[in-house]
Amino acid sequence: MIFTSYSQWYDNRTAKKMTNMGQQFRQIRLGLLMIITSTLLTSCQLGRFVFYNFADIKDHKKFQSRPLTANASSFHFQTTNKGKFPKELNNIPFDKYLEDNKTVAFLIIKNDTIQYEKYFKGYDKESIVPSFSMAKSVTSILIGCAIDEGLIKSVDEPITNYIPELTKNGFDKVTIKHLLQMTSGIKFNESYVNPFGDAASFYYGLNLRKEIGKIKLKTEPGKKFEYVSGNTQLLGLVLERSLKEKTITSYLQDKIWTPLEMEYDASWSIDRKKNGLEKTFCCLNARARDFAKIGRLYKNKGNWNGKQIVSQKWVEESTKLDTSEGSANFYQYQWWLPTPNEDFMAEGILGQFVYVNPSKDLIIVRLGKKEGKADWWTIFTSLAKAY
Repeated sequence: MIFTSYSQWYDNRTAKKMTNMGQQFRQIRLGLLMIITSTLLTSCQLGRFVFYNFADIKDHKKFQSRPLTANASSFHFQTTNKGKFPKELNNIPFDKYLEDNKTVAFLIIKNDTIQYEKYFKGYDKESIVPSFSMAKSVTSILIGCAIDEGLIKSVDEPITNYIPELTKNGFDKVTIKHLLQMTSGIKFNESYVNPFGDAASFYYGLNLRKEIGKIKLKTEPGKKFEYVSGNTQLLGLVLERSLKEKTITSYLQDKIWTPLEMEYDASWSIDRKKNGLEKTFCCLNARARDFAKIGRLYKNKGNWNGKQIVSQKWVEESTKLDTSEGSANFYQYQWWLPTPNEDFMAEGILGQFVYVNPSKDLIIVRLGKKEGKADWWTIFTSLAKAY
């Protein structure tokens, strides 16, 4: 453009500056709006649900947590170049089948020796994956430890001994065993797609203790099995109250993480930074090999290299078939029982599993982005038959 005078040039420059300033202002305003919107969305239950949408295996980055520290001297499973594992599943190469079904980690451990270990989709042995509901089984272990130490008297105690504020809600007859067995009769919406459901309140909410105080009963305890996460979070509050000043994470560190000589640091997600409560129904964030060690502990009846971590009696009670008082024949003390043959497993949403078959001296860990189309229960039990 050719200017015939200074004023013309100056007017043009001023117009451009005003245009640029307007654009910058709009960008700043948009940026501020996005920050405000993000803050509002992540500061309340509904907003967090909308913002994060649905649980995924990167959720350990989204929530506050308490740290677990690896042991100075770690236990390592042995390795072999002659591992035994299937070459195919459903006429598909084993590796491809696992990857096609959204697996990120798969371990087969026989006689403390890794027979197969493979990672997919950019994950490796140092990648953190949330346990999701596998944490329920870990919570059960800690309840057993607390009973062994006399911090909790027995599974037959009413939970109002620890959560007296639930007396007004009619919880006098609800025992710790009812929570362990998912037969408490509590009213709890387990839907993971309903932003107003109880599961969303517990997962995305910022005050678990407040949410627990709202729980009501819908049926008489000890009559019917119903899998709902509220039971395990109630167990978490019972455990916290029994520990007095110690957090659940620090108790896990003392009773499990350090004695089992875990290889890696880990964490347990909490509802909020200040005075937070562990999400005991989910959200223990760790690596595949360390999840396998939890399986090894129970495979060996609670004994770790000669030291009894949790009583053998507790492990046996936790993995036996018991259909009394409305209990299911596939669930015991927060562990799943895939067959009547003494095998058991921890399971979490998106297909997180620690499968244990003591008679075969076998542990299988599967972690995934999604469950895929695979029937993992059948796959684990079929694999076990081959060993």
